[in-house]
Amino acid sequence: MPRFYYPAPLAIGVLITLPEAIAHHIHVLRLPVGESITLFNGDGGEFTATLASVEKKRASAEVKAFSPREVELPYSVTIAQALPEGSKIDWIIEKAVELGACAVQPIAAQRCVVRLNAERAAKKLEHWRSIAASAAEQSGRNRLLHVGEPVDFSDWIGQQNLHTRIMLSPRAQQPLSEWARHHPAQAVALLIGPEGGFSEQEERSAVARGVLPLSIGPRVLRTETAALAALAALNAVWGEM
Repeated sequence: MPRFYYPAPLAIGVLITLPEAIAHHIHVLRLPVGESITLFNGDGGEFTATLASVEKKRASAEVKAFSPREVELPYSVTIAQALPEGSKIDWIIEKAVELGACAVQPIAAQRCVVRLNAERAAKKLEHWRSIAASAAEQSGRNRLLHVGEPVDFSDWIGQQNLHTRIMLSPRAQQPLSEWARHHPAQAVALLIGPEGGFSEQEERSAVARGVLPLSIGPRVLRTETAALAALAALNAVWGEM
């Protein structure tokens, strides 16, 4: 059944006008009047609706039923990702949704090539959140991954955070998987460096503020691989259910 993110309240028995982007998608898929679709608004659970009208740029649907179905991890994982080059972060966000992360926090670190002014950051944020919504549609999640506004590295490590914060570093001695096997499933934030990694100064500053340095393995992973490999490792050790 086709799934769509509907960014507004939903209730059984209501006839709703679907956003133009959804209407266009329905038109492309050639879905007829009377076809059932799934809608979710990010508040949890999902709704079954029946198409009441279908045009090229307009469509409406009647909400028929609600299901509380969820596929979220039993622990929250935030990926604090130093901004990579190009569109790598688009891929990271998409795959983070598929693997169950609850948030991606873009970080501006010393060795980041990408620098965003306020205008570019606002446009990028809108684009990233759109990617997160599309990935939720595809992966069956009913809650949206949160993409935060880019923050400076020093500001992020200086925050008071009750979650365990883990920095993946090739210089760390303890493997992430070993740490996870000796600790219960819990909310964590994974701090990932840019293409050139974090500087030694940044790593020292992070450790001084309680960030735990751990290794993902003997090989050096690309920035777009590291967080996803770490998230998959946590899921394997702690389980998804």
